[in-house]
Amino acid sequence: QVQLVESGGGLVQAGGSLRLTCAASGRTISNYRLGWFRQAPGKEREFVGSASWNGDGNLIYADFVKGRFTISRDNAKNLMYLEMNSLVPVDTAVYYCAARRLTTTTFDYWGQGTQVTVSS
Repeated sequence: QVQLVESGGGLVQAGGSLRLTCAASGRTISNYRLGWFRQAPGKEREFVGSASWNGDGNLIYADFVKGRFTISRDNAKNLMYLEMNSLVPVDTAVYYCAARRLTTTTFDYWGQGTQVTVSS
């Protein structure tokens, strides 16, 4: 079992930045890969990026966030961050942290989400 708690959402003006935090707890968190997803009103949830806890993290990003969003982690504290820069109104969404076992492709564990609102 893995427990995930997101924080750091809020209201920001276009062009601004936010850093989201995902606090992970549970057994052998290093056996899981964490991902960030988002869901805008009326739209399907979409993948933002993901990383593993080991080595360089094998970072993967959705095309639409490359160059603006960065995933980093603090292994000692079991924290994973999503640094978001140059935010635009279309980035407005509930952002979720999720986890999957390294041996699977399905993200089975989800946090409660944190709202990000970008005003124009």
